[in-house]
Amino acid sequence: VIGIMAIEMAGGVYCPLSPQDPQHRLDALVQQTQSRLVLVHDLTKTKLYQNIVLLDIDSVLTNTKMNTIIHVGRLSSVTVIPDNMAYIIFTSGSTGTPKPAQLRHRNFTQSIQSLVHVDIFNKNDIIIQMARCSFDLHVQEILGTLIIGATVIMLHPQGNYDFEYLSMLMERKQITFLYTVPTLLQLFFTFIKDTKKAYVMQYLRSLCTGGERCSVQLVELFESILRNDCAIWNLCGPSETTLQSLFHRVNSQVDTETIPLGKPLPNYSCMVEDSFGQPLIVGEEGEILVRGVGIFAGYLGRNDLTAKALVEIDGQVYYRTGDLVRMNNNGLLHYQGRKDHQIK
Repeated sequence: VIGIMAIEMAGGVYCPLSPQDPQHRLDALVQQTQSRLVLVHDLTKTKLYQNIVLLDIDSVLTNTKMNTIIHVGRLSSVTVIPDNMAYIIFTSGSTGTPKPAQLRHRNFTQSIQSLVHVDIFNKNDIIIQMARCSFDLHVQEILGTLIIGATVIMLHPQGNYDFEYLSMLMERKQITFLYTVPTLLQLFFTFIKDTKKAYVMQYLRSLCTGGERCSVQLVELFESILRNDCAIWNLCGPSETTLQSLFHRVNSQVDTETIPLGKPLPNYSCMVEDSFGQPLIVGEEGEILVRGVGIFAGYLGRNDLTAKALVEIDGQVYYRTGDLVRMNNNGLLHYQGRKDHQIK
């Protein structure tokens, strides 16, 4: 957390890498970003090749005698403007080839404001940090939580798979907001039900899921455990649109067959078009294009990919998601698959 905040406050660009990736992949990603410095700690400092410049944050924090010419007071004069890049997240897309998506500060802050506007989370929430660093959700859970004045609870390594530990924290820390993928929620809520620990969810007011299809059966499992006033949200959005761009408050009494992706968040809009670029009407299947405050700045060093991903329509820039959807009579979007047949 300190490292991420330090990078942003110093005017740098944060690019998370997963220590679970093989060494040759990590080296390739570092070279792709042309990074001058890699911030590591004691458990990750051996993950990269020796010719890469490393900064061990553990050494910095414990070495009180370290001589430095850096004047900390000058940090306050560092100018960071909304159009500066805030972070780079690698998204593999359908090709499996990592693509470095660049997000600006304004993309991130305004996307967070959209979530706050519909009360998906707010300054009074206590949020548990679940996502791996290779997913952009962790930026929301950490920085997004802190900039709105909420509280973030960090887990010990692999703590999101230790359900005894996780359920203990849910109660002890009075967690009000939880967000992770349906697969993990299925396992966790099944554990809660089997061990009769529904009471650990007593403080939860907002449960969010995304990244995979959410089934009606899974929602029914949630509802059998959660308080009646706990909101269940299905959130959707590729990294290129910053965090989430579509949302839907789920109710199994209404969503009886499938769970919709929903509708655009505030400050976002979308259109559905056919293979000829023509807009579609209700009930027809087509690709969803998204525009709004979160549209990314492009892929670092890959103008060719950026040109394919972004399209200007009537003076507005849209991102081609590659996702196929169908709109129902209520204006809600339902996921139908991928143009490239990728499985999500």
